[in-house]
Amino acid sequence: MSDVQMAVGAVRPDKLGDMKESPAQVGAPSLTVTNVSGRGSRPAKTGQWRGEEYVVDFHQKVKVKCVVADIPAADVVEAIKEGAHTGEPGDGKVFVIDVEDAVQIRTDESGPAAV
Repeated sequence: MSDVQMAVGAVRPDKLGDMKESPAQVGAPSLTVTNVSGRGSRPAKTGQWRGEEYVVDFHQKVKVKCVVADIPAADVVEAIKEGAHTGEPGDGKVFVIDVEDAVQIRTDESGPAAV
């Protein structure tokens, strides 16, 4: 079932509004969105709150997942990139993963038909 792939992106939360319609425009209307935090190439920031110093080394991101069978995953990756791009460090990353199998619970369909 190597023709089913999942594009997983971690993008800035403020860019979600700009990029959430982009995959639908290339034929991938289904998205799963999760709020996450993580550490990448951006340096940690130091701040002060009520006289106490603190370090922020995990940055807030939004994880976007999109599974496709009928269209190339590269089209979804390009759509996510276009919607999330600012040109600054911390824009995020997109990964493409082969999906071994999928099962639709309601209909019991499996494989590409389940997607």
